[in-house]
Amino acid sequence: MQTDTRVLTELKKVLKKNPIASNLLYDLEGDTEIQSLISHGNNIVVKRLNYNDHGRTHSLITALNSLKILQLLYDSDIEPTLVAEGDTTYTDAQAVVLVSAYLHDIGNAISRTMHYYHGVCLMSEPLRHTLERYYTGKKLHVIRSAILEGIFTHDEEVACTSIEAGCVTIGDGADMEHGRARIPYILGKSDIHALSALAINRVIIERGTDKPVRIMVEMKNPAGVFQVERVLGEKVRSSGPIRQYIEIVGNIAGKIKTFSFG
Repeated sequence: MQTDTRVLTELKKVLKKNPIASNLLYDLEGDTEIQSLISHGNNIVVKRLNYNDHGRTHSLITALNSLKILQLLYDSDIEPTLVAEGDTTYTDAQAVVLVSAYLHDIGNAISRTMHYYHGVCLMSEPLRHTLERYYTGKKLHVIRSAILEGIFTHDEEVACTSIEAGCVTIGDGADMEHGRARIPYILGKSDIHALSALAINRVIIERGTDKPVRIMVEMKNPAGVFQVERVLGEKVRSSGPIRQYIEIVGNIAGKIKTFSFG
């Protein structure tokens, strides 16, 4: 609960100059259907499959991570795809990233298998009704489609075609602190998945030296390298247009390792 409160506070600060995205965050947090599906999906993943958390906490962290990446790119004069195509503004892109990141795992409520597909099916119509409060005409349809794209392409099996979706993909993978690995591992099992996840102390998303975005992964021991290569590496490879702008660096008990996922 403390993590949720802290992350939610940070999210509100990030969105304080964006009233529509701020209202959408309020809508998501207060929507009974969405919260029920996220909770039920997490029960399926945690209680039935014995995997690690994929619930509301993960939704909030992924949203915050994704928005940080989007902002770092924008600060480096890299426009979101929909903005460059002339369909939206930056604040609209923030709304797209926020909502798709928050909802990306909701398909677990049907099945972990192809959950990214199920999420699109579940959210297609509810999204229309929510977005109609803020958008009309072409912009409504473009933003809805972009959010569904972010949900569908967050899985590394599907390549992203927009910067917005790429931010969600990598924002998802960056939720690795203190055992919050994005490769689900079986709770209580001491295999490489669990050991590597538990080796991650902190993940810092910041401006890079050579690239706009650096993701620094601090780990207690080299076991964490497995998680970085299997999670962030695959996410970077499938992140489409933002792939070239991301650098991944590991701090392994004081020793720096740079990862290449070209």
